[in-house]
Amino acid sequence: MGRVPTADEEARFWGLVESAWAMCGPEPAHVRRALVGREPLANDDDDLYALDAWLDRFLAQLRGLCADLSSAELTDMDRVVERKLYDLDRQDIHEHTDGSDDGFLYCRGFIVAAGQEFYNAVLAVPAMAVMDAECEAMCYFFAHLHDERFGDYPDTGSGISRESGGNPDGW
Repeated sequence: MGRVPTADEEARFWGLVESAWAMCGPEPAHVRRALVGREPLANDDDDLYALDAWLDRFLAQLRGLCADLSSAELTDMDRVVERKLYDLDRQDIHEHTDGSDDGFLYCRGFIVAAGQEFYNAVLAVPAMAVMDAECEAMCYFFAHLHDERFGDYPDTGSGISRESGGNPDGW
């Protein structure tokens, strides 16, 4: 069996995500609460896509928070993202996000980028997912940082794939 993220690694990852969002100010916090607090299948509201306007700023803040992470730390964070994307790789979630293989990956990236509360809500009730909401950059965020800083992509040692259809139990 491959390497699984530890509870401490997951806590650190979600802490980084929440810190990056907090640095964006109160407006995206309100948008994120509304996203989690809505009724499932309430996908006809333009406010569902309001978080899109904040994703670049969120990612910039996250990049800043990760500026001093070591190779091992970036690998740990990439392993967490990989696992989160893998766990979301399910047919019942795809039915509520749509998209090609790449599109579904990017939708799962949005779910992870939106934070732990939204991630958990979608895992529990796939109808909470937002149709076609995407954050491609989140899917390989830590892998790309690792490559930029250390000249190669990290080996997470997990033995899983974040790519769509990679989780056989989800399909």
